[in-house]
Amino acid sequence: MAKTLLPSASLRGDDHPHEECALFGVFGHAKAAETTFYGLYALQHRGQESSGIAVGDGKELRCHRGMGLVAEVFDRDVLAQLPGQVAVGHNRYSTYGSVGVANAQPLIVNCREGTIAVAHNGNLVNAGELRHRMESEGSIFQSNSDTEVVLHLAARSRRSGIVEMLADALSQIRGAASLLFATADRLIAYRDPHGFRPLALGRVGGATLVASETCAFDLLDATFVRDIRPGELLVVGPEGEKSVQLANEPRVHQCIFEHIYFARPDSKVFGENVDRARRRCGKQLAREHPVVADIVISVPDSSNTAAMGYARVSGVRYEIGLIRNHYIGRTFIDPEPGMRSFGVRVKFNPVVGVLRARRVVVVDDSIVRGTTMRKLVRLIRSAGASEVHLRIASPPVAWPCFYGIDTPAREELLAARMPVAAMRESLGVDSLGYLSLDGLRACVEDPQNYCTSCFDGDYPVDPFGEHEQEARRRAAFAPAPETA
Repeated sequence: MAKTLLPSASLRGDDHPHEECALFGVFGHAKAAETTFYGLYALQHRGQESSGIAVGDGKELRCHRGMGLVAEVFDRDVLAQLPGQVAVGHNRYSTYGSVGVANAQPLIVNCREGTIAVAHNGNLVNAGELRHRMESEGSIFQSNSDTEVVLHLAARSRRSGIVEMLADALSQIRGAASLLFATADRLIAYRDPHGFRPLALGRVGGATLVASETCAFDLLDATFVRDIRPGELLVVGPEGEKSVQLANEPRVHQCIFEHIYFARPDSKVFGENVDRARRRCGKQLAREHPVVADIVISVPDSSNTAAMGYARVSGVRYEIGLIRNHYIGRTFIDPEPGMRSFGVRVKFNPVVGVLRARRVVVVDDSIVRGTTMRKLVRLIRSAGASEVHLRIASPPVAWPCFYGIDTPAREELLAARMPVAAMRESLGVDSLGYLSLDGLRACVEDPQNYCTSCFDGDYPVDPFGEHEQEARRRAAFAPAPETA
């Protein structure tokens, strides 16, 4: 009998790091729940495991959460049960905590000052330490998400008023935290002092919007105003807006992978157009690693613009050589034994007429383990490509991330286990070229404000608290075995 399963990395057909989460908030809109639904729909690429919306009507908060995509969790009947003018919404891809509805967000807590809902994008590196301390003092947690730690800290604060309690809680956390809070009558946004994850402010009519990416504003005909500043706590309520700078001297380390892979190319992230940054990466990659070839193709969709940039500088024609299936559902029927590379084929199909007897440059944005790329190269060769030259529009990912990206332990990262020459042989390509770290930095504005720890191992925040397991530390930082 056929069985169903949640898609594994191979069935997703990718070999990329995974974030992440999407945040969307609104204040002052008569249809806050519906507006948030559309905002989350535009941000579906940032998380596909669960979705949720909490709405305040001035007196109370109501929340609906569920496993699945936005359109699977919400319909008109559900949205009609969420009246109010303030809302926060969340799409989740888990980086801390298990997969399950208990960890779906927004999370809600009742405290002495009222009810608070929270949605979080990022990862708190001291969550284990804080949780251990609070549990030893009697706190009871309902989930194993690091986000719940923030709510417990706020509820335990001795300060008066929701905003002061949240400020107290936020002063105790370390790591990546873009956060949206909702009370019955207020929307509150916060971005950690390093600004690891994006968070943007917008307007539509008389309503205030906050979102992980500006593409959510475009769908709603909203206007982008500015980014929430690193270390800023923005409170939007009936009395207007109030901005409080919790960190007077923020040390900015924005995630450079937002430009490489995570954000949609039509978004503006960290004050810069994503499409423009990716094209620069492709152009720089062509300068650093030219090759004699007939066509340039991308691994759709995240590397499309980088491939166009590569083609522009190299003079090699850009073609569509892989067709992506955008309609993969949440369940699959197991393939019959012997169906090789099923996980890649279910997502990508080669255009034989484009690839046959051609020397092909394949541009992708990153490689993590290399397992999917290896299968994809075989697929391209099976379509008749005479040569396959792989170009990666980022440096080698050789270190795990602890700031909201789901990357494996270092020993599982291909670039940590072997040099480029060995990677070329392992992947089965005729040549392999990565964008240099200096080249990547030259492709973004204000490169000193970006975190590149996944490439160079330079972590701006110590990723381990005193109660984290030593085995985890060793797995992350021990030198990976080299393969000759």
